[in-house]
Amino acid sequence: MDLTDPTRAVTATLDGPVLAALARSGKPLTAGEVAAQTPRGSEIGVRRSLARLTEQGIVRATEMGRNRVHELNRDHLAAPVAVTLSGLRLELWKRLRDTLGTWNPKPVYACVFGSAARGDGNTSSDIDLLLVHPPLPGENDPRRQPGGMDAIAGLAAEFMAVQLTERQAAKWRRQVDRLRGLVGDWTGNPLQAVELSTFQWASHRRKSSALFEEITRDAIEVTGASR
Repeated sequence: MDLTDPTRAVTATLDGPVLAALARSGKPLTAGEVAAQTPRGSEIGVRRSLARLTEQGIVRATEMGRNRVHELNRDHLAAPVAVTLSGLRLELWKRLRDTLGTWNPKPVYACVFGSAARGDGNTSSDIDLLLVHPPLPGENDPRRQPGGMDAIAGLAAEFMAVQLTERQAAKWRRQVDRLRGLVGDWTGNPLQAVELSTFQWASHRRKSSALFEEITRDAIEVTGASR
């Protein structure tokens, strides 16, 4: 799936992003405004698309002052298709939330980041997903090391999770493997899962690492407590 313009999964023409822009809008738009909200195509191309769609009846065109404005005809039989096209990225976030909500053990925190979150990837881009899990068996607790309390000072209580058992850790790995297959089926893009324990994520937070800064800037949360 083209993460910049998911409508390409259905149609290579400008009709897809044009319909998606109109479906998202809560008001009539001029051709220029539609063009500004589409991730590809020229204004001339958008005007041609709007003319085709108006002829098909799925778009209504009316004169408003000196401007010709367009809106989705939500009574049209094909209007639900336009609404679906407009929400493809939102549907991905929903499916991730729904799936992660069934996990046991559940992630403490999970978010999409990178190109998928920014909406600037292409068909070969990974879906980057941060999965923060409770500590794995044998993982050292920084609170029991010299200076350990300083390392986690100020962090929220949800990061002080109980350590996973061997059985739970194995189940966690199976859940992640299954999610990779699901995301591939949903989008055609590979899932790049970044798995960190709560202790490791706490360290990223404390150091304001590059990963933490990117997630702070772009992340779309799909489960767990807020950052």
